[in-house]
Amino acid sequence: MSKERARRRAEREAERARAMRANEVRQARRARRRALAARLVPRPVRFYRQGGLLARRHRAQNSLVALGFLLVQVLVWLVWGSFPLSFAVFVFSLLLAPVVVTLAFDRRI
Repeated sequence: MSKERARRRAEREAERARAMRANEVRQARRARRRALAARLVPRPVRFYRQGGLLARRHRAQNSLVALGFLLVQVLVWLVWGSFPLSFAVFVFSLLLAPVVVTLAFDRRI
């Protein structure tokens, strides 16, 4: 009886060892395939937003400046409607935007 149990245990262990070797071969093949794919396919560059109070405040301030910029452009276009004047105000607004950010929000760009 004990010889029979020992023989069956040996068979189970041999089968388990074969299965583990086959699994290792599959995993090694999969790892080589993934490594090759990683080398061949470039990964996209991802830009992540900064979190926190300071970043949120800067986004809000930048949005406010952009909204003011657009409001000035629309107002000049609606009131005067002249293209040369609108273009001049656009250039002047572009030059004045960093000054407004620095003075209004105490930020150095």
